[in-house]
Amino acid sequence: MSSTPRYGGTLRLVGPGGVDHIDTASAYYATSAQILRALSRQLFAYPASADLSDPAASFTPAPDLAAELPTEENGGISADRTTYTIRLRDGIRWNSEPPREVTSHDVIRGLKRLPNPVSGAGALHYFTSTIVGFREYCDAYRAAFEGREPTPAAMAEFQRSQDVEGLSAVDDKTLVFRLTRPANDFLNILATGFTTPAPEEYDAYVPDSMEFRRNTLSCAPYRLTEYADNGLKIVLDRNPQWQKETDPIRNQYVDRIDITVGSEPVTVTQQKMDRGEIDLAWSYTAVSWARPKAGQDAAPRSYPGFALNPYIVFNLRSPNQNSATSNLDVRKAIAYAIDKVAIGEILDVLDAPNTPLHSVIPVGSIGHREMNPYPTPDDRGDIAKAREHLVAAGYGDGLTLIAAVREIGIHLKIMESVAADLAKIGITLEWRKFSQAQYYGSALSDPEAGRRGDWDIAEPGFTPDWFGNNGRVIVQPLFQTNDVQGTTNYGGYSSPIVDELIEQALQESDEAKAEELWHQVDVEVMKDLPIVPILNFAAMTSRYHGKRVRNAVHVPQIEFFDMTNIWLDPPDD
Repeated sequence: MSSTPRYGGTLRLVGPGGVDHIDTASAYYATSAQILRALSRQLFAYPASADLSDPAASFTPAPDLAAELPTEENGGISADRTTYTIRLRDGIRWNSEPPREVTSHDVIRGLKRLPNPVSGAGALHYFTSTIVGFREYCDAYRAAFEGREPTPAAMAEFQRSQDVEGLSAVDDKTLVFRLTRPANDFLNILATGFTTPAPEEYDAYVPDSMEFRRNTLSCAPYRLTEYADNGLKIVLDRNPQWQKETDPIRNQYVDRIDITVGSEPVTVTQQKMDRGEIDLAWSYTAVSWARPKAGQDAAPRSYPGFALNPYIVFNLRSPNQNSATSNLDVRKAIAYAIDKVAIGEILDVLDAPNTPLHSVIPVGSIGHREMNPYPTPDDRGDIAKAREHLVAAGYGDGLTLIAAVREIGIHLKIMESVAADLAKIGITLEWRKFSQAQYYGSALSDPEAGRRGDWDIAEPGFTPDWFGNNGRVIVQPLFQTNDVQGTTNYGGYSSPIVDELIEQALQESDEAKAEELWHQVDVEVMKDLPIVPILNFAAMTSRYHGKRVRNAVHVPQIEFFDMTNIWLDPPDD
């Protein structure tokens, strides 16, 4: 098998994936990130790797838009570690008309779009807790559009007229960030998709609207050339403005990436790959394998850490059934009723390690310690205990809850398992089904939908935004108070104790003490039980792929191959 890259051809993907957003101000789902890896660039990024066994190599951000890693020695980090000066590479161009270079002003524009009231960032806390003035900017943005229509012109005018105190452009190629306190994970934050620059053209569109999606610009190897049927058909073509010498992370081997959303069974998708009709399954839950067929490449059998996947989240805002999900005993009843092993057995089809999880921080993330505040025999559920709590809650005659469910085979099976467990204690689930994109993009992340009682429980998953030094990555997005559009604190959980512990952990310079504080967050959240953790699920699994796919290397942060590093042999069948 040749190791020399081949150029050309169309990489074909079919599967049940769907994007929550294309706009990087709000995109926060794994399948969106898989596409945006080819369409966007950030200040820093994680290189794809065929070997995930070395955390230093796999989980350390590398310069992407940035010309170099900032250090004290090169003047990029101040002696007190609260000022970062980032210099951009030359020659990175938008595929605009006419083409022009990406500037530091574009990066600032991208960051200032994050709290927009239409489709905002799910991990806004990463920035409000680090950059001087960013919290105040977000508060002002929210206040400015309270009861006011957020038109593109009005939002653009606010962003142009309001500055973030700790964010400035020295010139077209130099950015300065001033931090509220030292943050030794700040480069990890700058490697999230939220640091993608935004060209001035974006001021003309409602964030992440269909008009926005069809006018997306790129400074990466590929450009979006087709977005049809509300995202059921997505086509990326080579971006003629991209130059390899400006991008140490990505490549541009295939001519086109053709993605079709479909709901066919796993076996059918595998057969299509075997026949050469498609190359990859999309998204990451579609197909994977333990022992690849003869002649096919095996993925690395090493795991960087685990996702909190799946978990049951309670809509604490819901008025349904006399606000049943706000009752701690109802939540405890559900926690005791669930057979976690049965759900693990359902997910065994994906051939990735999974184990029952008893806390909100999964294995491999800072703050995780073995604890089990709601134990059941062999993790199979305790119906008697569950029933006791339901009676104590005042629902001895039973109740009906609305379950938000992804209309994808494996997730339907998971919710069927949950429903069977809950039926044993007198809880009936009324299902409301959503596509993958709707589920994360609007159903769960809209606080108003929660307040209307559109759903009571749901079964999402969450993969850490980075591994290694990642104390904040589970608890800030999922449990710090955040009741705005685009939130990933889906149930509206808010605890002054948890918020304060998070702030203490962020300020703690001693690693051991910080770890203890993150663990205390875990303990407090589990007391309140806004979610029921179900499984530790491997964040990187093997992937089955078509026989002509070469250089299928992984990016754990997006739970998939890096499509920009794949080549096809032969390029065309």
